[in-house]
Amino acid sequence: MNLSKVFILRPIATILVSLALTLLGALAFRLLPVAPLPQIDTPTIMVQASLAGASPETMAATVATPLERAMGQIAGITELTSSSSQGSTNVIVQFDLNRDIDGAARDVQAAINAARSLLPSSMKSLPTYRKANPSDAPILMLALTSDTLNRGQLYDLASSKLQQKIAQVQGVGQVSLRGGALPAVRINLDPKQLTSYGISLDTVRAAVDNATTNSPRGLLSGKNYTWWIDANGQLTKAKDYQDLVVAYRNGAAVRLHDVASVTDSIQDIYSAGYFNNQPSVSIAVTRQAGANMLETIDAIKTQIPILNEMLPKGTQITLAIDRSLTIRSALHETEETLIIAILLVISVVFIFLRKGHALLIPAITLPISIVSTFAVMYVLGYSLDALSMMALIVATGFVVDDAIVVLENISRHIEEGMTPMDAALKGSKEVGFTVLSMTASLIAVFIPLLLMSGVLGRLFREFAVTLSVALLVSMFVSLTLTPMLCSRLLKKETGDEKENRFMAWMGKCLDRVHHAYVRSLSVIMRHKRLTMLTLLITVIGNVYLYKVVEKGLFPDQDNGLLMGQLRADQATSFQSIEPQLKAISQKLQKDKDIQYVIASTGGGGFGSRNTANFFIRLKDESQRKESAMQIANRITMQNSKLAGMSLFLMPAQDLRVGGRSANATYQYSLQSDSLETLRDWSPKVYATLKQLPQLTSVDSDAQSGGLEVKVVIDRAAAQRYGLNVDEIDTFLNNAFSQRQIATQYQMLNQYYSIIGLNSNYTQDPEVLKQLYVLTSDNQSIPISAFAHLEYGTAPLSVAHQGQMATTTIAFNLADGVSLEQAKTAIDQAMVKIGLPDTVHGSMAGTAQVFETLVKQMPWLILAALATIYILLGMLYESWIHPITILSTLPSAGVGALVLMMMTGTQLTVIALIGILLLIGIVKKNAILMIDFALTAEKQQNLSPEQAIVKACDKRFRPILMTTLAAFFGALPLIIQTGSNSALHRPLGIAICGGLVFSQLLTLYTTPVVYVYLDRFGSWVKSFWKRPNSSHVPLNDEH
Repeated sequence: MNLSKVFILRPIATILVSLALTLLGALAFRLLPVAPLPQIDTPTIMVQASLAGASPETMAATVATPLERAMGQIAGITELTSSSSQGSTNVIVQFDLNRDIDGAARDVQAAINAARSLLPSSMKSLPTYRKANPSDAPILMLALTSDTLNRGQLYDLASSKLQQKIAQVQGVGQVSLRGGALPAVRINLDPKQLTSYGISLDTVRAAVDNATTNSPRGLLSGKNYTWWIDANGQLTKAKDYQDLVVAYRNGAAVRLHDVASVTDSIQDIYSAGYFNNQPSVSIAVTRQAGANMLETIDAIKTQIPILNEMLPKGTQITLAIDRSLTIRSALHETEETLIIAILLVISVVFIFLRKGHALLIPAITLPISIVSTFAVMYVLGYSLDALSMMALIVATGFVVDDAIVVLENISRHIEEGMTPMDAALKGSKEVGFTVLSMTASLIAVFIPLLLMSGVLGRLFREFAVTLSVALLVSMFVSLTLTPMLCSRLLKKETGDEKENRFMAWMGKCLDRVHHAYVRSLSVIMRHKRLTMLTLLITVIGNVYLYKVVEKGLFPDQDNGLLMGQLRADQATSFQSIEPQLKAISQKLQKDKDIQYVIASTGGGGFGSRNTANFFIRLKDESQRKESAMQIANRITMQNSKLAGMSLFLMPAQDLRVGGRSANATYQYSLQSDSLETLRDWSPKVYATLKQLPQLTSVDSDAQSGGLEVKVVIDRAAAQRYGLNVDEIDTFLNNAFSQRQIATQYQMLNQYYSIIGLNSNYTQDPEVLKQLYVLTSDNQSIPISAFAHLEYGTAPLSVAHQGQMATTTIAFNLADGVSLEQAKTAIDQAMVKIGLPDTVHGSMAGTAQVFETLVKQMPWLILAALATIYILLGMLYESWIHPITILSTLPSAGVGALVLMMMTGTQLTVIALIGILLLIGIVKKNAILMIDFALTAEKQQNLSPEQAIVKACDKRFRPILMTTLAAFFGALPLIIQTGSNSALHRPLGIAICGGLVFSQLLTLYTTPVVYVYLDRFGSWVKSFWKRPNSSHVPLNDEH
């Protein structure tokens, strides 16, 4: 049956079908979303809870643990981590990739409600959740600056107006504000005045609390009118509180201004933010899982002019970080690379066929195959990203293969004297099965990839399916449009045509190469054993090279964004870190590669008070010479000698696994049932890893060295004075925890009044000895009468993972070091220091995915080989021929691994795809030879050796053409520059290296293997027949 015949005889129908496919593809290309990587977001929910003034240990025990216990019962959780610091807890819940994020959010809300009765009664509000991963890099950052507003007013503007508007945009996961706090009325009490009047702190708190209210007051309804009742119950400004009566002493009123200074200030005075060293509030936007990044950014950018109109004079929003610029420029670079690949591949065909008419055919079919693929990508919901575009670039080399095989076979028949129509009918029928088996066996390579689970499985899937679709479209076009065009465009040669000199010279060169190959093959066929030995050496070489090649997970991306943290000594105060933050921010701003610096401190971070966050936008790639990773490592090294603090920077990556925020890309976690054991060993492990030369930016989230002053109460003495522990705790809470009391309800937001001691009394622990607690009968008792002070260390943060106490040590890799080398160094270091069995150390987050990949890699390659063997066995109805075809693969593996080691390229996920693709490309050569040889054996009664030598002779031209087409299709990936080049280069190196080496070897080894396996097959057949012929004597072997 000749499928192509219908299409050859009906040219108009064929052209219209091709045109329809192209138009659909072009339309889909306009509609396809653009993204940096395939959308493989792990559904992540972050739960936030706050309790002003609570220590990290209190937060962990009273807030984190009840929430974790309630959420631990939800099905489909892959990771449950929490981090508790001063006054706040974050619980991060990651779900299985198949979970719907909205369903997961409902389960989390139900768990929060279930834990409600177990949470502290003094919590002002219930925990809230967001559908966002806190370890994700922001897709957009806005800086709000003003010449007229103070920090509180600026933050209020961002919180009350801007945050809501931006959060309403489709696809936004979280909008977080940094660098300030909401306005508040601060009541700074003078303890000496209070003691002289005999007024307790709690009396003042109650008086302030009761003085402002906004409860319903009802209505009056008469015969004709209704009156709503209102009152001046709300106090909103500091001046309203000044004359508030706190108590009466000796018949006179004691007012608030007698015992306290009342000011309009902010809720948390320990927070600050800067944009290029100007006071600012920054708005960071992260996207929801599954949302399209560019659409979300564009939607927010259309809102900015509207938001600017809402702002008062002298206040403006600056778009500080915008990820869409780098994504779009990367896409344009990749599109250019695709066009270069198409042109290179068409040039290869032209050099071999040297006819303008013949060149037209692949020049028409190649773009049709590529463009039509976009239509299927759109239907499957894929995006134009680094991986799907990479699949299309690689596809150019493969797609043209099918057209080459058909075109070359029809050309051969025309050269032998047939008319173009007869040649098209005969030639397409001959190679129809070859094209089908080549395409099917190449797609079969990807079947194991499609079965991979987890994040890497999702990453591979888009690449594999895009490439498979391009191959299927190409196969259809090659068996329909290509033979039809051949029958109309190719001309029967009369022998009068004159070639120009260059073409004639090229033709002679190719003929010489062809004759030289045929002569050398006859020599090789006389030394078959030596050839087989060479093949065996390449198999052993593969195993050895696989073991020694450096392995990594994913090439570092350069998104033009650095994120980082300044970490000061654990006892550092806000007052001392703020000037340092300004100084470092100024220094960074002067760096030749940096455009904008956003810095903020307070309001979160591992230790809150001793940390500051940085977001740095780098200049465009055209204006800098180094990659984001190199810049991050350089700046970290330049600032490594800072007194009493460390600066950590890392480039933002789109592929991040795990919800734990860290100051570096990879993580190593220590877990133990005993908090004491963990605290004992964490510093030792951290110190050991910091010494390893393979790692940079080593940082630990174990912050257990904060200073603590403990008020040790003598309960019996307190009881004698009529005091209980609860009253003493309340006194300390009112005095030192920036306690939020009276709520003011306003149009856009709610604000609090904050009570505490005057700042002169909150700077030195010795003050505690001078303070007095009032008993119920108004007696002033000094704290020193019933308690003494003890000094010690306390944690600044407490982390849990899977409800166990955990320390996470984060690290980046030194330039030129692979993740595999780092892992080996860490494992050896742990053995050296004798880490006990009670502490469990393991790779976490992205590094854990790498461990899984290294274990899966050999099995994936074996599964791909097994799949191809089964498929080829079915196609050829033979046990033996698929082995001949697979014998071509070892040489490709050696070539790829050798070139990777020479160029210092790691065996990452991308390079692994390259090796799997090689399996598909290289076996095409063998299929071309074996197909011809089998036909020659049957039709011309040739011996296997004669048949395979003839096949090598006749098929040399298409083999060389297809290999060079694949080579030049992958070459632009190596020479590409720009942000995606790091992602694409390993694939290009693997394919080009493998092709060059395998091409040299397989042209000689395949015929030898074919002959040996044919003999082996004949021997097996005769062996199986023996028992049936019982009259044949056993010793009759010859």
